[in-house]
Amino acid sequence: MKIRAILTGATGMVGEGVLLECLSNPTVEHVLVLTRKPTGRSHPKMSELVVPDLQNLSAVESQLTGYNACFFCAGISSVGVSKEEYERITHDLTLRVGATLARLNPDLTFIYVSGVGTDSSEQSRQHWARVKGRTENELLAMPFGAAYMFRPGFMKTTEGQRNLLKWYPAIAWLYPVARRLAPKFVSTMQEVGRAMINAADYGYTKPVLEVRDIVALAHGKAAPRP
Repeated sequence: MKIRAILTGATGMVGEGVLLECLSNPTVEHVLVLTRKPTGRSHPKMSELVVPDLQNLSAVESQLTGYNACFFCAGISSVGVSKEEYERITHDLTLRVGATLARLNPDLTFIYVSGVGTDSSEQSRQHWARVKGRTENELLAMPFGAAYMFRPGFMKTTEGQRNLLKWYPAIAWLYPVARRLAPKFVSTMQEVGRAMINAADYGYTKPVLEVRDIVALAHGKAAPRP
């Protein structure tokens, strides 16, 4: 199956990494980057739809049809923002976009990036973990063709990435050590992107993917043993 994907978060580190993998992967036919500001990138397989307010997609709905995957990589850190603002972006915006795409493309595979530590029970003491858990649960209840929740941890970026978190260059050297000592928390950005593409292409055995699942799926393998 050729994948026609909508991608959010391309101006962030994870979204940019996934975008680069999509552009280099022959399974992906086209990527529509849904973004609040231009990415500064161009590619024959890529188009860009700039929407200042992603909470309101009514004016561009006609441009969001004909897709069979969404790689939802948009999000913010909980550090330095109010609980209300974090919920508005992490939960409300995600669900609003998800509901619109489910209505316009009922066979679409929706893949959401949350993160290691997300709490599906919604009982964690950490506010961010509860909010992401609730977001995952509500997405899984939506009428998509399929939905997968990705929980990556520490990721090695892809060569050519421009949008790095400020602190990332200071810890990038830790990747080979962390991959060897704590592999269940570590992957490459390429593996995250490839796993998303493979999930959209032929699926996975469970809807919530931890790091070991992401790595396994990136390499075309079944779910690893617990």
